[in-house]
Amino acid sequence: MRGPNATPRPGPTWSQLPPAAGAAVMATGIISVGLRLTGYPVLSGIMLVLAAALWLLLAADFATRLVRERDRWESEADTPPALTAVAATTVLGTRISLSGWQILAEALLALSALVWPVLLINVVRHWKPRMPGAVFLGCVATQGLVVLAATLAPAVGAHWLAFTGMVLFWGGIVLYCFALLHFDLREVASGAGDHWVAGGALAISALAASKLVATGLWNSDDTDVLRTMSFLLLALDAAWYVVLALAEVRWPRPRYDVRRWSTVFPMGMTAAAALSVSAAADVPWLKGPGQVLVWIAVAAWLATLFGTFRSRTPA
Repeated sequence: MRGPNATPRPGPTWSQLPPAAGAAVMATGIISVGLRLTGYPVLSGIMLVLAAALWLLLAADFATRLVRERDRWESEADTPPALTAVAATTVLGTRISLSGWQILAEALLALSALVWPVLLINVVRHWKPRMPGAVFLGCVATQGLVVLAATLAPAVGAHWLAFTGMVLFWGGIVLYCFALLHFDLREVASGAGDHWVAGGALAISALAASKLVATGLWNSDDTDVLRTMSFLLLALDAAWYVVLALAEVRWPRPRYDVRRWSTVFPMGMTAAAALSVSAAADVPWLKGPGQVLVWIAVAAWLATLFGTFRSRTPA
């Protein structure tokens, strides 16, 4: 039986992708957001098209397994990478909402909200000690719902979305704490790429807090708490970013693995979170580092894309 993070065998086909491939949509979508926030609408639009096309490909593969390979679908639905389906959908929905296509974004939020509890319960039930970085995807998927809900709330005048997002936000923080207890810290030295989600989950949590602040629906105390949390979470994410980057230098892992998309996503998410928190927490100097981090994420995206094509091209 294939493991939850199994890498597909090299070959010309793009079918039978593992659940972890959903991180490619997450990475592409959040970089599209980052490019939009830094004033590169054309590049952002190109990344949005790529993210949407890949999401459709993965959705078709997901549906095919559900109908024709039910045993495989059920076995993979119990593994943490299955939650990339929710996270990828919310990231794509957030970028689509920023483009003003609110009906489509609402549909993606509804789809995510339907799938999220089923997958989350199945995945958490199968947590065990010393898990890889994918264990943090429970937090990522939950905070992805918060980000999309908080983005849509002011755009469509549905304030209840923001209040629901507030509840989910704190639930996501609890999920992160429990995931940290199950995370194998040795992955920092030996992980295949998804160990970066340990920081990425904090980045999307910081982004979620800043998006909630931006709705303007809270009293001064709640707003101050959210601002403080956004900055604190981003600071913790930055600490993870430095540690993980240094670990890549100390223990190089040059070979391609599909889980490398789970490295690109936290890089892009950290950039987007820095740019968003800069405004929400009133920390102007964060804008500069956020802009730099966007281009670092773009470089990582290009390198990982090259590795993907090389892995699927016959020798």
